[in-house]
Amino acid sequence: MRLNRTLLVIIGVVLLAGLLATIGAVAWLVGNIDIVGEWLARSNDPILCSESAVCSIAQPIIFGLLLVFVLLTGFAYTTLLERKILAWLQQRSGPNRVGPGGLLQPAADGIKLVFKEDIVPDNADKVVYYLAPMLKAVPVLIVAAVLPLGPPIVVPGLDGSWYTFNQGLSDVNVGILWILGITSLATYGIVLAGWSSNNKYAMLGGLRASAQMISYELSMGLTLAVPVMIAGSMSIGDIIEMQQWPWQWFVFQNPLAAGILVIALFAEVSRAPFDLSEAEQELTAGYMTEYSGMKFALFMMAEYLGMIAVSIIAASLFFGGYHLFPVTNVPILGPVIMIGKVIFFLSIFIWVRGTLPRVRYDRLMALGWKVLLPLALISVAWTAIAVVLRDVVGTGAYMLISAIFFVVIVGGGFFFLSVEQSDNADEAEDDYFDDPMITGQRRGLAWFGINVLGSVLAIPFQAVQGLGNLLENIGEAADPSEDKAIVPQDQQAQGGD
Repeated sequence: MRLNRTLLVIIGVVLLAGLLATIGAVAWLVGNIDIVGEWLARSNDPILCSESAVCSIAQPIIFGLLLVFVLLTGFAYTTLLERKILAWLQQRSGPNRVGPGGLLQPAADGIKLVFKEDIVPDNADKVVYYLAPMLKAVPVLIVAAVLPLGPPIVVPGLDGSWYTFNQGLSDVNVGILWILGITSLATYGIVLAGWSSNNKYAMLGGLRASAQMISYELSMGLTLAVPVMIAGSMSIGDIIEMQQWPWQWFVFQNPLAAGILVIALFAEVSRAPFDLSEAEQELTAGYMTEYSGMKFALFMMAEYLGMIAVSIIAASLFFGGYHLFPVTNVPILGPVIMIGKVIFFLSIFIWVRGTLPRVRYDRLMALGWKVLLPLALISVAWTAIAVVLRDVVGTGAYMLISAIFFVVIVGGGFFFLSVEQSDNADEAEDDYFDDPMITGQRRGLAWFGINVLGSVLAIPFQAVQGLGNLLENIGEAADPSEDKAIVPQDQQAQGGD
């Protein structure tokens, strides 16, 4: 009760201070209306940040710090979001004790991990053992450097001028290659963590992660070529600007590539049902079995930061990025829309984890090599044909071809899955009624083959058994009966008299 009163007092003091600050600011603006008007008029002719030495240095530093803060805060509350959604799916309450509605639960978890005992295996390679968590976490932060979160925004400077400020750390013209190069580095952290721990379970988890990365990055790389061909640029910003309206989103122009990319990104961040590198039933905890304390927290942070990063990648390449509608005139809405899409994709990640079981390892590899890779090649060929037709015939024909492909792929997928499901159901029913182990009916090629094989195998056993019975009978015939008494001759004579 006393804690609630203290909290109310603090909230009241903060609100009062905010009200007084607002009143003071309004009073100053009214008293200096001419100066404010002249200052606002300069916003119509802003200065490019790259043309100012101070702004070109300050912008990456300010936005980098802001991006790291947002990502780390997002990581903390993604853990809470996952626990809440899983609790809702499983009809549980979820974390609700620490803070109002459990909002301070991530802070409690962080404090617990900071003070948790740090255990290091005796025979571990200490240098690699300590570097592996950072090799896993740092690339996830670096990959976000080329992902624009909104269109350029005009902001005031300390010198009274206005500057055009990019809502992204850097929009390089080879952003797709940057994504492919940096996302591959995170796998080194997993492999080295498993190798340096001197633990067989951890080593197997690292090897699984490397094999999984090779299998799925091939498909991911092919699908990343699709938006590059449509937009004609490797810049993430150029790709986003071609998807201002929802019907221009690349997911509707090539849904096959979008679906393959989403599945490959699930495998890229080792999320269920592709978390074979940390399967607790088989590998205890996988590559991080020997990690504890903050090093374990770094692996968890890398996983959730990876979820956020790949959500931004998927949203930028196929789902319009920071566009739900053109936000050029209201650029501050760009990050808000992007955050909303990221939360939607994070919910999909969590929903899949709470719904689907873990895929068996051989089926995981077969899916990557035998299914996704051929389909990715088909999606690239599809886009190549559509782009050539767009250049020859026009945009209208291109949209028509894309719509036809969309209908064919979606309709064919539904038809294939429904037919396969019905065939599997019929086969299961037929197997149930035709299985001689269940029905007891003696028919079928398998039953005949088993009986023939059993008869052949029974011949030597029957021969040995018959030989044993023959020897036993011969022995009984040669030896006198055990219950037959030997009578002397004089007693036989007396008995005869």
